[in-house]
Amino acid sequence: MPPKCKFTREEIVRAALDLTRKAGPDGLTARALGSALGSSVKPIFGQFKNMEEVQGAVQSAAQDLYQRYLAEDMAAGKYPPYKASGMGYIRFAREEKELFKLLFMCDRQGRPPEPGREMDVIIPLIMKNTGLSRERAERFHLELWIFVHGIASMSATGYLDWEMQTVSDVLTDAYMGLKARFCAEAGN
Repeated sequence: MPPKCKFTREEIVRAALDLTRKAGPDGLTARALGSALGSSVKPIFGQFKNMEEVQGAVQSAAQDLYQRYLAEDMAAGKYPPYKASGMGYIRFAREEKELFKLLFMCDRQGRPPEPGREMDVIIPLIMKNTGLSRERAERFHLELWIFVHGIASMSATGYLDWEMQTVSDVLTDAYMGLKARFCAEAGN
């Protein structure tokens, strides 16, 4: 009978997520993870085939955490739901800098953009709030998301440290400007 594993998959993923938070995506190595667990690397590979599988599990855990940020901000009622999604994205970048970099600031060359889980909620919100068609609402979101991503990236890298009220004001300005342009083009 093989020996019982010293750590569960969940414990290893939690340790790997914490290590990524501290050392960034490049700091997640088998040796560093073993050290974080107070062990050799052997228990890691008793639960995972290789480090790519560990990294995939960490990405999945980071994505789940990001989705919780969005859900919390959208449910809190402090902002309209669409704005709350942008505020949650920026808050995630500010509070989880390395996980934000892992998910949204990695090399994606050669990989097509993947629509996020939140798109099923966001595009209908834009359509409802603006009267735009689905195609135009998707373009509206892309243009505003590029703006939001810029603020989030500058926050994650320490280039920008605005108060959240300033972020909120700036997002309102950008939203209203885009809405006026898109609605005028559509004749709304």
